[in-house]
Amino acid sequence: MNLFSEIRDLVISSLDAMSSDGALPPGLEFGAVAVEPPRDPAHGDMATNAAMVLAKPAGMPPRVIAEALAGRLKADPRVAGAEVAGPGFLNLRLAPALWQGVVQAALGAGTGFGRSAMGQGLKVNVEFVSANPTGPMHVGHTRGAVVGDALCNLLAFAGYDVTREYYINDGGAQVDVLARSAYERYREAHGLSPEIAEGLYPGEYLIEVGEALKAEFGEQFLDQPEAVWLETVRDFATERMMAMIRADLAALGVTMDVYSSEKALYGTGEIETAIERLRAQGLIYTGTLEPPKGKTPEDWEPREQTLFRSTAHGDDVDRPIKKSDGSWTYFAPDIAYHYNKIARDYDMLIDIFGADHGGYVKRMKAAVSALSNGRVPLDIKLVQLVKLYKNGEPFKMSKRAGTFVTLRDVVEMVGADVTRFVMLTRKNDATLDFDFDKVLEQSKDNPVFYVQYANARVHSVLRKASEAGIDVSEAALGAADLARLDHEAELALMRKLGEWPRIVELAARTQEPHRVAGYLSEVAAEFHGLWNRGNDLPSLRFVQEDDPATTVAKIALARATSVVISAGLAILGITPVEEMR
Repeated sequence: MNLFSEIRDLVISSLDAMSSDGALPPGLEFGAVAVEPPRDPAHGDMATNAAMVLAKPAGMPPRVIAEALAGRLKADPRVAGAEVAGPGFLNLRLAPALWQGVVQAALGAGTGFGRSAMGQGLKVNVEFVSANPTGPMHVGHTRGAVVGDALCNLLAFAGYDVTREYYINDGGAQVDVLARSAYERYREAHGLSPEIAEGLYPGEYLIEVGEALKAEFGEQFLDQPEAVWLETVRDFATERMMAMIRADLAALGVTMDVYSSEKALYGTGEIETAIERLRAQGLIYTGTLEPPKGKTPEDWEPREQTLFRSTAHGDDVDRPIKKSDGSWTYFAPDIAYHYNKIARDYDMLIDIFGADHGGYVKRMKAAVSALSNGRVPLDIKLVQLVKLYKNGEPFKMSKRAGTFVTLRDVVEMVGADVTRFVMLTRKNDATLDFDFDKVLEQSKDNPVFYVQYANARVHSVLRKASEAGIDVSEAALGAADLARLDHEAELALMRKLGEWPRIVELAARTQEPHRVAGYLSEVAAEFHGLWNRGNDLPSLRFVQEDDPATTVAKIALARATSVVISAGLAILGITPVEEMR
């Protein structure tokens, strides 16, 4: 049940009728016509821009269109009022029965309320986290993991067929550095002093890897040249790091569907196949790039390279795919990896990168556009930094990690649910402040607590009513006389619940799961406001001891609120609480 879609359909059918009887010119396009909540709730329940967007193509003043449309809409029993505002916006008030019907719909659908078929089963691959397998996940990875996982939940709820994927960057120089670092811890496990040279990973997490290497290989690699042990230690350490990363993700409630390896692309012909695909389109050539911006001719050494003509697909400059020594650049296996995803027949690709990958966006989009002949869109989302605070001061690095605060540090301090909600309180491309003290305080200024407290209050009402002998079963609530809910505060809450299906589709369309977190805070505010008004106005209290029928209706509203909160929290990957401790 999506009331906003229902009323938009009513607006469109009214506009069609106006075109048919000559009140509007024929052949107008109505795609830009929207029905949304008004900016000021005092103006009505919904507002439409129909007259504003049709005025120019119709060659008519917007107020003339709006007034004619208002007359038609008021003839429908679902519309209690239609008022023209400003230059031609149309504010609508709906019959209370429609909002009361939202409660019935929520109770009937349960946490499936708001689920959409918008995605039409389209296959979407969301690649996220993809942290280098060189150590535990840090707080930046944490935000990317939460954003990616919540986006997957959201898209699935909106009707898409979603695959979560992790790309293991195990083919570059960083895994050789990991191997050398682990080897020093292996020497340490044998009682030797580790030589953690500059450029190696100093974190204490590698001590365990060194001990595991000793247990597996004994003294086999001691005092041996690097060529003897590098590959074996690299594979062993990488596997151990990926096990740690999987455990870190599990602690956050994230499970991947697919793990893909960069190393697996080498020696298999996949990179060569992808490059040949581009070459066949005339997009691979040998050339010399212009000096980078800010460089002077004296410090620029031009050299011929194998280049991808990415400018043909929207990039600013062409990109090297092979170094002068004949080896592939970092970009080449990434091209092959995305070609692999295209070959798996996805309809849409989404990559979630750290903010430091901003320069990679245009070249990767160009590659996917060329490889898929423009069939498969690639959307790349950049996740900005997280600034950590505790006791009013920036939170310092983790000793175990060596250089950064780990995902485990954060989850162990505040819990996975709090971590996830806070990471979704701002859009992914905005910097986020994470204050350990504030995210745990029990106040309305803490959105995590505020939303969970609303759900807990609903369950406390259910328990209180049940103890009073009132039937609050699903059957009883489903049969409640919701016409008894006619106070403006109750209707305001119902209106907010009625926005949920629209929020789902809007958030999915824009790929912005933070909209769900913001909406849940608004639902909680409406619910707490209604609860608090009951302190001064006894008729608004959820349990009316001398009026069981009204009590059941009010508790149906409360239960519908819990349904929506629970559905929203599920998208965010958070477990709703039924009792605050």
